[in-house]
Amino acid sequence: MIKAYAKSDVGKIREMNQDYYYISNSLDEIQLYMLADGMGGYNGGEIASKLAIQSAKNYIENNFKTIEKDKDSIIQLLASSMEYANMVVYEKSKENKELEGMGTTLEIVLIYNNKAYIGHIGDSRIYRIRKSFIRKLTQDHSYVQKLVKDGQITQEQAEHHPKKNMLMKALGCNAFVEPDVMVKGFLKDDIIVMSSDGLTNLVNQEEIYNHAKENIELATKELVDMANERGGYDNITLVIIKNI
Repeated sequence: MIKAYAKSDVGKIREMNQDYYYISNSLDEIQLYMLADGMGGYNGGEIASKLAIQSAKNYIENNFKTIEKDKDSIIQLLASSMEYANMVVYEKSKENKELEGMGTTLEIVLIYNNKAYIGHIGDSRIYRIRKSFIRKLTQDHSYVQKLVKDGQITQEQAEHHPKKNMLMKALGCNAFVEPDVMVKGFLKDDIIVMSSDGLTNLVNQEEIYNHAKENIELATKELVDMANERGGYDNITLVIIKNI
């Protein structure tokens, strides 16, 4: 059985919440969890994040029953759903001058047969907690992460780099996109945490681990409150899923 909790907060500075999330009802046939952090002037980011999630969700739900339920087919379904969502957001941005250049991060977790199928684009993050370890499963698609990968700066320096928010890859900004897709085990008592950078820029991995491990029901509120207490510079969104 799966339990999931989520919270989204505008933060202390922004006027509008451009984050968006979706969590399945526990009785749904497809266990689907999604999080998006939109960007773009006027209300572009708000439109991009919502549109991306709705498009990818519809695509997965419409096609899941027709595919083989093997690993490769489900991974391909996730990739295709993100490519489809990218197209929808990109086309929308072309319709209206005020939406030009809008885009969004997108995280998808589809739980099936004790496995977590993951789709990722941007710098929102997915962690998995197993026993006494927390591990970041996604790589930020950011300029700073590229510098780390190329050995030009350390991971510690990356945490406070002035260009931390510069994305190398987002959904909806170009006609084509290549998301990261993967599959991970999701065993009994495992916890998955999905979050926008409004949380992870202000709350560290160990703090996420401690709160999620203690009580997933309270953790979403506690972690959002913690980010707000430390400045709440951005919208803060968090989804926590546990295999009970």
